[in-house]
Amino acid sequence: MFASEQIKLLAESGWNTCDSVREGVERAGLPIPTAAYLKRTVDASQWDRAERAVEALREHFKGARFAGETVFGVLLVPDPDKLDTRGAVDPAMRADQTGKTGKGAVDVVDRALPAGRLAVPPGTDWTPVATVTGPTGLHFGSFDDITAADAATFTVDGVDTRELMVRQIWGARVLQSGSELPDCEVGGGWTFTLFPGEPQVDGKAASGTVLHDKVRFRLGRSDRGIAVVRVSPALVPA
Repeated sequence: MFASEQIKLLAESGWNTCDSVREGVERAGLPIPTAAYLKRTVDASQWDRAERAVEALREHFKGARFAGETVFGVLLVPDPDKLDTRGAVDPAMRADQTGKTGKGAVDVVDRALPAGRLAVPPGTDWTPVATVTGPTGLHFGSFDDITAADAATFTVDGVDTRELMVRQIWGARVLQSGSELPDCEVGGGWTFTLFPGEPQVDGKAASGTVLHDKVRFRLGRSDRGIAVVRVSPALVPA
């Protein structure tokens, strides 16, 4: 049941149904992750591990603020050697996501940001990751609050999920979301996602958001802990 549900959701996601994203995937030299492709390449044991990881995340974080609004599922993360989601992507990929084309579709990336951590290494076209797949994540306060917290708060199945709260995961989630962008002000639900798995830069914390038709990878105050500040725990099913 879980595998069939997730395959259906992924087949209807931005990877397949958002023309500009799908075309960008093809230009990057990646196979399109259609339902047929996923059924052929992801075996039953992998889906079983993904299901356990998703359920473990739901159970562990069920008491977190905004847990009732947070959707966990399977995110497909592309091979970073073919499509690197840690920062700006080909502006043409954003055309059907933001409604912008050409220069107007260019992602905004703070110049001070380093390349970013790879939670998913190169070598596999698509890696299923258990994480937040809906529009918003959980609230645990500021970057400083999260990084200073007891590891048990974020450890699931022996993994400190803060280590996987990185730009690569969020960037893939934005693309998978198609035209229904996460952390976006459209619809009145603007939030931004922190990346505690990335080191601070000159005392500032990295985050991602979609604002005014721009996908933004930003640096900001590490002590900002208002309700719109979110995180997205993740597990790479072993």
